[in-house]
Amino acid sequence: MADTLSPEDLRKEFEKQIADLKKEVGALSKTLAQRGTDTLERTRESASDALDRARGQARSSLAQVREQAQLVSDTVKENPGTTATVLSSAGVIGFVLGLIVGTQLAGNSRRW
Repeated sequence: MADTLSPEDLRKEFEKQIADLKKEVGALSKTLAQRGTDTLERTRESASDALDRARGQARSSLAQVREQAQLVSDTVKENPGTTATVLSSAGVIGFVLGLIVGTQLAGNSRRW
């Protein structure tokens, strides 16, 4: 009967196991917290880098748009007759296309 444990010995063994489990849970909690912190930091850095790249691209695009707008403005100032001809031609073409599409749509609605 030397193999059987007394209730007091069982209680002490369970308390020891519970204490060991608490230590393991604490260690796991610390590890998870550290990993979460590391992941958050990496994510912040990646987002910051992406934002910096986007800002740089936006600035570059804005500079190009300004440059192109200035070129168009200069061209219009230098060639007002050509500009008027191009714009009025585009207007006439748009009007004619609108008439054609309108006629086609009106013709299709009669068939239904």
